[in-house]
Amino acid sequence: MGSYEKHPFTISSIAVIGAGPCGLAAAKYLLAQNAFQKIDIYEQQPEVGGVWYYSPSPPQTLPVPQVKPDCPPDPPLPQNPPVFPSPMYELLHTNIPRGLMRFSDLPIPEPTPIYPRREHIQEYLVEYSKEVRHLIQFSSQVVDVRLRRDEGDGKERWDVEVLSLQTSEKRTTTYDAVVVASGHYATIYIPNVPGITDFHAAHPGVITHSKHYRNPTPFTGKKVVVVGNAASGLDIASQINTVCRKPVLLSVQHPTPEPSLQWCGAEEVPVIEEFLPSERGIRFSNGRVEHDIDAVIFATGYLYAYPFLSSLTNPPIVTDGRRVCGLYQHIFRIDQPTLAFIGLPIKVVPFPVAESQAALVARTWANLLPLPSVEVMRKWEEDEEKARQEGKFHVWGEGEDSRYINEVWEAIERSGTPGKKPPRWSPEQVWQRTVYGKAKLAFELGGRTATSLEELGFVYPGEGE
Repeated sequence: MGSYEKHPFTISSIAVIGAGPCGLAAAKYLLAQNAFQKIDIYEQQPEVGGVWYYSPSPPQTLPVPQVKPDCPPDPPLPQNPPVFPSPMYELLHTNIPRGLMRFSDLPIPEPTPIYPRREHIQEYLVEYSKEVRHLIQFSSQVVDVRLRRDEGDGKERWDVEVLSLQTSEKRTTTYDAVVVASGHYATIYIPNVPGITDFHAAHPGVITHSKHYRNPTPFTGKKVVVVGNAASGLDIASQINTVCRKPVLLSVQHPTPEPSLQWCGAEEVPVIEEFLPSERGIRFSNGRVEHDIDAVIFATGYLYAYPFLSSLTNPPIVTDGRRVCGLYQHIFRIDQPTLAFIGLPIKVVPFPVAESQAALVARTWANLLPLPSVEVMRKWEEDEEKARQEGKFHVWGEGEDSRYINEVWEAIERSGTPGKKPPRWSPEQVWQRTVYGKAKLAFELGGRTATSLEELGFVYPGEGE
C-alpha cells in the first residue's frame, strides 16, 4: 500500500467527543487551522471539565470484581441536569505544579497554590473553553460511532449517534472525521482476588474503589486497607489516616519510597492474597491475616473503555482494557486515520501533551503533515509493543513527555505549516518536570499552602547546570 500523502484527506466536518481538557485542546487547534467547515463537540456533562467536573455524590454502582472494559458505564446521578460521577474528591490538589499544569495560551491565575486545588483547575478549564464554547452541545452522550462507506464516492465517513440527556431523543449525524477525547478515568479496575466475590456479597459496602472516595469522614474510627501506592492511593491513605483506627494499611506490589510512607502515616503490607468472608478478613501474600476489616479501598486505576466504538472489530479498539489497539503514535487509527484519539498517554503532564497531539491532528487532517504508509505505521506499533512493558503500552517513561512536547514543536516549526503553534517547554519547565514529585511531597508536608517551588526549597539552578 502507498503513503497517505498520495491520497489526501477530504475533511470538512469533525465530531469531538468530550469537552474535558483534551477535547477542548483538540477543538481549539482544529478551529484555529481554519480548514474545516463544521466542528461539533459532544459533552455528556452539563459543563466542561471532564474528570475535573466534581460531583459531590460518588457513583451509585460498584461491580466487584471489575476486570472488563465492556462493563456498563456508570449511570448519571439522579438530578437535573444529569451529572456523571467523576473520580475527583474534596481535598484533591494536582500532582503537577502550576507552571506545567496549564495550556500554552492561558496561564493559571495567581495567587493559587503551586499545586492547585481541583476547583482551581475546573475554573481554569471553564475560562479556557470560551473560544470554543459555542461549538459544545452539553448533556449530549455519544452512544455509537459507526463507520460507513458512501456508495457514490466510496469515501469512509462516521455516523455519530447522540442521546440528549435532557429530552431522551436520539439523533445521528455523519462526519468526515472523529476525535475521541472522552478520557480514560471512568471504568474502574478491581482485580479478581480469590474470595472477593463472596466477601463483597457478605459485606456490601466494605470494598470500594478510589473513584467512590470523597472525604475521610466515613472512615472515622474504622480499620481501613488502601490498595495501591500510586498518587491517589497515597493521597487517600494520608487523608484517611487522620481519622481511622491507626495506622491505615497500605497494600502494595512494590515498596513505597520511605518519605512518602512517612508522610501518609500508613503501615505497608504486601498484596492481598485472599479475602476471608467469614472473618471479614484478609490474608496477605506473606501469610499475615487481618480480621474485622471495615473498609478496603482499591486505588488500582482504570481501564480504557469506549462502548460507543464497539462496532470497530478489526482490530477491536480495546481487548483487555489496558490499551487502545491499532494506533499510530498513540493517536491515529491505522486502518481509518480519520479517527483520532487525544490524551491516551498516562504518567505525563496531560494538558501540553494534548496540545501537541491536537496540533498534529489538525495539520494532518488539513493535508499539511502527511502520514506514512500503512506498513510504516504498523511497524511503529509493533516496535512500540516490544519497547514497552506488557500492559503498559500508553504508560510513558520519565521525561518522555518533555521530549515529546519539544520534538513536536520542532517538527512543526521545521514544516513551516500554518495553524496554532503547540507548546514548547523552556529549560526551566523541563527542570520542573524532573523535580515536581519531590516538590509535591514537600508541598504536602508544608500544609498545602506554598505558592511557588522556591518556597518549597526547589530553586532552578539555571540552564546547563
